[in-house]
Amino acid sequence: MSYCFGVDVGGTTVKLGAFKENGEIIDKWEIPTHTENEGVRILPDIAASVKEKIEAHQLQLADCLGLGMGVPAPVTSEGVVNGSANLGWKYKEVRKELEELLGISVVVGNDANVAALGEMWKGGGRGQKNMIMITLGTGVGGGVIVDGKVIVGAHGAGGEVGHICVDYDETEHCGCGNMGCLEQYASATGIVRLAKKQLAKEERKTVLDAATVTAKDVFDAVKQEDEVAMEIAEQFGEYLGSGLAILAAVADPAVFVIGGGVSKAGEVLLSYIAKYYQKRALFANKTTEFALASLGNDAGIYGAAKMILDK
Repeated sequence: MSYCFGVDVGGTTVKLGAFKENGEIIDKWEIPTHTENEGVRILPDIAASVKEKIEAHQLQLADCLGLGMGVPAPVTSEGVVNGSANLGWKYKEVRKELEELLGISVVVGNDANVAALGEMWKGGGRGQKNMIMITLGTGVGGGVIVDGKVIVGAHGAGGEVGHICVDYDETEHCGCGNMGCLEQYASATGIVRLAKKQLAKEERKTVLDAATVTAKDVFDAVKQEDEVAMEIAEQFGEYLGSGLAILAAVADPAVFVIGGGVSKAGEVLLSYIAKYYQKRALFANKTTEFALASLGNDAGIYGAAKMILDK
């Protein structure tokens, strides 16, 4: 039986999955991410865990098609990472090191790109070959897929959609150093930022509390038809919908798949995004659909496995 591994490296845990060639999952598990000492243990820990599973399931190394892996950093086509704040890595030849540790083929990609591939294969974008995934979490991540292939780019930064500029008048800096980035308004932290600004000048009655407000609070209040929350959601929708219209003019996706923690708000979230997308989109892009990601935390391991199966 041919099989492969999919690995999703996060700052706290590493998620791993063993897959049959048809995409059926054999096993999935997690190990801690040891980021101390510039993350020196991360790859050896992954290799040791994979070897344990090969033994536990009595698999043959000769039948292993390889290991795909997503990491939270730009990755070159050679599998090199030139720094990852979340993992402690500086310059790291990830593919080369892991191939030497395991003796199997390895493919490495940016985690958001890899998750997008997973959603295209088995999730919200299933059946499509042209899609853009937007991950709304602490930041805004993205993966752009054209004709079934993830756009990596010359510097490994393809799909960094959180850093397109959507407000040229912004005076506060994004984490990347620029100003007016989509991430400043559409991430979970960005929504909180919008809410705090609105609540600071608000006189209407609202269930939202400026001291404790979260992105979830905002959309829970939207569902209760709280006027202030709905206004904050409109602001969020305008920034994200307008940003996606820009992306559509470049990549022309069949579907936008929205994932990440913020997407747990459900369909109500899509209505705000689609409204402003329609307002800004080029006529040729107006039929692009919106869908919620459906693989949750497993998108990364599925996408990583898919990279190997597509090799």
